[in-house]
Amino acid sequence: MNILHLTFSARGESSESQRLSRKIVEMLFQRNPKAELLVRRLGDGALPHVDADYAFMQHSNNAGPYGKGSSAMSDQLIAELERADVVVIGTPMHNLSVPSSLKAWIDHVVRARRTFTMATSGKKGMLHDRPMYIAVASGGRFSGTNAHQPDFLTPYLKAVLASIGLNNLLFFSVEGTGARAESVELARRVADQALTSHFNSLELQHASENLD
Repeated sequence: MNILHLTFSARGESSESQRLSRKIVEMLFQRNPKAELLVRRLGDGALPHVDADYAFMQHSNNAGPYGKGSSAMSDQLIAELERADVVVIGTPMHNLSVPSSLKAWIDHVVRARRTFTMATSGKKGMLHDRPMYIAVASGGRFSGTNAHQPDFLTPYLKAVLASIGLNNLLFFSVEGTGARAESVELARRVADQALTSHFNSLELQHASENLD
């Protein structure tokens, strides 16, 4: 198994989204000790935005060979995504949606004639589906009965990743990180319990399939 772990928090190791996404990776390794891991920490803004060469390539059927400008980075990021059997994303929610660093990665991997084609019904994904674990941290609460802010991150990621063929998205979140310390600790426990429940259900499913 190949695991691709992407993190997008500017807070790095101290971020809640990175902590939660690391826990997902640990649980994946418990089930697959021989898995290979590639980690990309992109929250520092080091990933460049797409440039003019990339834009020209997107809008031309005769753009010439790839590998110029930011299209070279795009090729690399897409290749990493294609090799991965499982993708783990750790991201904060910024201003109700994805941070700019995650949007930059999306712009590199959602690419015409490379990861999607156009059909009469819209974009048609060219990648095969695989599990996408998405760990989200938010200063406010955006889900459940105590939600007090809208959520544009979840529906956006579902739509944009589906456009390249990735539909198996599994969301876990730590919400209310701007609250008191005891509230944050409770949110962590809730998220960890949800993860444990998910992976336990996978084990039960695997055991049942073996019995069959």
